[in-house]
Amino acid sequence: MAIGTPGGDVQLQSMTQAFLNMHLFGMNPQEAVEAPRFATYDFPDSFEPHSRLVGRLNLEASIDQRTFAALRDMGHDVAAWSERSWRAGSVCIASIDPASGIRTAAADPRRQSYAIAS
Repeated sequence: MAIGTPGGDVQLQSMTQAFLNMHLFGMNPQEAVEAPRFATYDFPDSFEPHSRLVGRLNLEASIDQRTFAALRDMGHDVAAWSERSWRAGSVCIASIDPASGIRTAAADPRRQSYAIAS
């Protein structure tokens, strides 16, 4: 499986979420890249001036508002991204099933991207 995304410090977070969506939650690759995302900024940014937002979690607006409230109750600084925010990365996946040889590809609608499995 090949997986990648633009997105600075959110790259690893968004790719991990897409991977887990497939392998833990049984989503197909397209469902996995379209699922709502979140990201933490509770670490020094990779880019100058390496700022840090202690306790910050950004969640896409399509995530249930009860989740926002529960995270706030736990002490997180919760902020909303728009639904399918480009800031949540734009994961693309290509894979070949080793058993069947079937090729699949997925493109994230958060940015302009395309998926072709041939």
